[in-house]
Order: sequence, then C-alpha cells, then structure tokens
Amino acid sequence: MKHFTHISDLGIDGVSRILDRAMEWKQHDPGAVFEGRLLGMLFFNPSLRTRVSFEAAMLRSGGHAIVIDVNSGSWKLEHASGIRMDGDRPEHIREAIPVLGGYVDALAVRCFAQGELEQDEADALIRSIASHSPIPVVSMESAREHPCQGLADMLTLREQFGALQGRRITLSWAPHIKPLPRAVPNSLVLSAAACGCHVTVAHPPGLELHAAVLQQAQELARQSGGEIATSHDQTAACADADVVYGKSWGPAEPSAFSGLATEHADWMIDMPLLQAGSQASHFMHCLPVRRNVVVSDAVLDSELSLVVPQAHNRLHVQRSLLHDIFNGDAT
Repeated sequence: MKHFTHISDLGIDGVSRILDRAMEWKQHDPGAVFEGRLLGMLFFNPSLRTRVSFEAAMLRSGGHAIVIDVNSGSWKLEHASGIRMDGDRPEHIREAIPVLGGYVDALAVRCFAQGELEQDEADALIRSIASHSPIPVVSMESAREHPCQGLADMLTLREQFGALQGRRITLSWAPHIKPLPRAVPNSLVLSAAACGCHVTVAHPPGLELHAAVLQQAQELARQSGGEIATSHDQTAACADADVVYGKSWGPAEPSAFSGLATEHADWMIDMPLLQAGSQASHFMHCLPVRRNVVVSDAVLDSELSLVVPQAHNRLHVQRSLLHDIFNGDAT
C-alpha cells in the first residue's frame, strides 16, 4: 500500500511519471479506468476546486467519490493521542479511519495548518491518519503541503513552455488581509525543484519559508539540475522570470503579520512587475485570490494570467495520480 501525502512520496521520477500520464490523458481521454473504484473524501476544511476536481476525476473515469464533511453531517473527529474525549469531538480517528478503510478503495484528506509553524511543519494530522489507514491516503492539502496543486502547476508550465528544465519561476509573497498557511508555496517550491526549474523565492524580511522545506527543495534541485534562491528584492527577482507565482503566507509569529502586511502592501502584483524584464512574465496563483489586494485586476484579466488553466489541470494530474494510487504504483 502506498500513500501520497507529500511530494517526497513521489520523488523526481514519480513526479515526471504523473505529469507524462496527465498530459497524455488530457489529450486522449482514457475512459472508465476507475470503474468500480470508490474514493472517500474527508474534509476538515472548506474546498471548491479541490473537491470538484477530485469528484470530476472519479466520475469521468467511471468511479465514484463519497464526501465526508467533518464540520457538518459527520461526527467531529479527535486526533490527539492520550486525550480524555470529553469535548465536542465524540469520535477518534483511531476508529474512524479504519472503519472508512473498509468502505472505499482510497481516502483523500484535506486538513489545513493550525498556525504554529513547527507543529505545521510536522504535519501531524495527515501523518496520523495515514498511519491508521488500511488503504492508501491522498493529500488534498495538509498543514505542510498541497502536493496536487504543485503537480497541477507543473503541468500548466509544461503546456505553456514545453520542457521544464531550467524554467525560471519566481514565487513572490503578496499582501493579504490575514496570515495564510504555507502549504501552497511549499509545494510550488518542492514541485518546481523536482522538475529542474530555477526557483527564486521573493519575500520581505521576516517571511522566510521553513528551513526544512528549503533544504528539501535544495536537495531535489541538486538531483534534477534545478536551482533554489531567495531574495528580498521583488522587482529584481521577477525580472526575466518565465512565471511570477503570487502567493500570500504568514510569518513564523502570526502576531507580527499585521505590521508586515501594512508595511509591504506595495508587494501587490501589478502589470509593471510582470513587465520589468526583457519579456513579460506570466502570472500564476492557486485561487481563490483577492483582487486588488494580492494581485491587480489588470494582471488577472490579461493574457498573461494562467490561473484558470492551472485550476483545470487539477483534474488531470489528480486522475493520473489516482491511477497510481489504485494500482499500488505510487512511490
């Protein structure tokens, strides 16, 4: 049995395999390859693209998806060990996950970060679910990573530019009304590193990604021929990038966010930033996005924006990934 909760579960060869099949199946529909398969989808947090794209991937491939919303229509689930369960969570994952494992062929899980950096880096909830599951577990986003988003981002880049090796991607922090989790920026850096891209992470001081994520990305880049760099100069980092990927995330200490967001409101991504180099950069974002806070209308409504193809590609990489999960081929 193989789980897919982090990019490291695939590695460089696995990422390439998933993207190759996603490209092929997007062009030539494989038909009912999941006939008779059931996917359980366990949501601790809300979803739009993730839920619909996974459900569509199952239904279009002859399978079926069953959605369980932990916050409504289902018992609230406890996951802490050794706890006295006298609160509002009447069921523990130690029973719930093995029970679900007797009903479906794989379990997809969505659970957001809690806002404490070291705890989120440990990714305890999804790791605990995987450890108690008798069937494969797939991440629909966890505290540390959103790996299916990273795969869809790479598929979008391949469609736009062809080969990924050496493509220049700038992940630029952008302002927001509240501190956001780091799962998407983490997965963008890790996925791009696995594909041999040259990635620059641009952010104001105090908003560094976790050292363990950057170290993992550096190792993937070493193996793939990519590069990882960081910068506090947004304009310089975005000049001559093939793609500027805008994303907000919070500081290590959440209470410091309001000051940083106010001080660096000028990091909102606008057309002059995309046109700072010798050729215009394309723009990517995972969605949802706050217009004229994170990125301007002019960028989102321009031909440089790839946000809709990105979202559509979630279906294709997830169908490719689920093929491996159902057939025990994930590594």
